[in-house]
Amino acid sequence: MKYTFELLGISPVLDFFNHQQKKSAVGVEYLGTNQCTLDAFIKSIENVPHKRSWELDKVVDTVIQFWVNHSEHIRYWQRQLKEAGQDNLLVARVADLRSLKIEFEYLLSKNN
Repeated sequence: MKYTFELLGISPVLDFFNHQQKKSAVGVEYLGTNQCTLDAFIKSIENVPHKRSWELDKVVDTVIQFWVNHSEHIRYWQRQLKEAGQDNLLVARVADLRSLKIEFEYLLSKNN
């Protein structure tokens, strides 16, 4: 199984919590952390594979590869999170590619 990881944006803690209660896609997980660090995101995904039957080593490797290849993007979100203040989280998405594709196709068909 192949995975993807992407930093998405800043969200107030309460909004993120409410979104988490309305999960939709089976193979897509949204993560929130108050620190924009590799360690914070790795820690936040440690419980996800157990719920999703994902391979933890591959998921962690995907996050590490993102971190290695997107340093400017990461610095941007570090600045944005700092400016947003303590009541906000940086939101990321980790997903298996097949499930993410299905979710996108569903959203596109829903809008037609």
